[in-house]
Amino acid sequence: MTRVLLLGGTAEARALAAALVDAGFDVVSSLAGRVSKPRMPVGDVRVGGFGGVGGLAGVLVGGGFTHLVDATHPFAVRMTANAGTASAIAGVPCLRLARPGWSEHADAGSWHWVDDYDKARVAAEALGAARPFITTGRQTLEHYASWADRDVVLRVVEALEEEAPARWTVLLDRGPFEVADERALLSRHQVDVVLTKDSGGAYTAAKLTAAAELGVSVVVVRRPAVPAGVAEVETVGEVLTWLT
Repeated sequence: MTRVLLLGGTAEARALAAALVDAGFDVVSSLAGRVSKPRMPVGDVRVGGFGGVGGLAGVLVGGGFTHLVDATHPFAVRMTANAGTASAIAGVPCLRLARPGWSEHADAGSWHWVDDYDKARVAAEALGAARPFITTGRQTLEHYASWADRDVVLRVVEALEEEAPARWTVLLDRGPFEVADERALLSRHQVDVVLTKDSGGAYTAAKLTAAAELGVSVVVVRRPAVPAGVAEVETVGEVLTWLT
């Protein structure tokens, strides 16, 4: 019998979990546990890390899993690499499900694409960012430490572990967002540069459209490369086909 371990925490993972349950598959979704109130998928769920490659391989073998699907965030580089290595050790086939990026977005050609967060900061500074809007995640904030004297607007899903600089405005929110709301946010805070990463999908894309409408510059961090040997698909249907 097919038994699937699904590494989740994304909208795509939740959609896949629902489809697998509907199709009668035995599936267990695994969440990292970094978000205090995660959106839960249907079906069986485990929460917490694996303790590295060896731990994940042990779960695959000990849990009797026949397939591993990595549907974590496109920027979860370490987890994706660990999934590929652990699946090889356990002798379990692995597939990566990743939503399409924003490179085909209508306004992508006007964005400033960079390879990492330090380069994103430098690019924003070159654009004269005085009131930047940071949406690259709380784990990237060390790269903007020199911006304590700027009127930064920061949006994160979870509260910060350390207090933000006095001039920063911290917004706790998660998608999906609407274009009208994003336009109002950018206007209200007089944002002059949006910093984001190529997460893809519709949940957080509204800010990109709003920025284009308002003439606000956008800096985008490119996605990391998928580890060699890891097969990747973009749709739930492709995963179902792979499993059958």
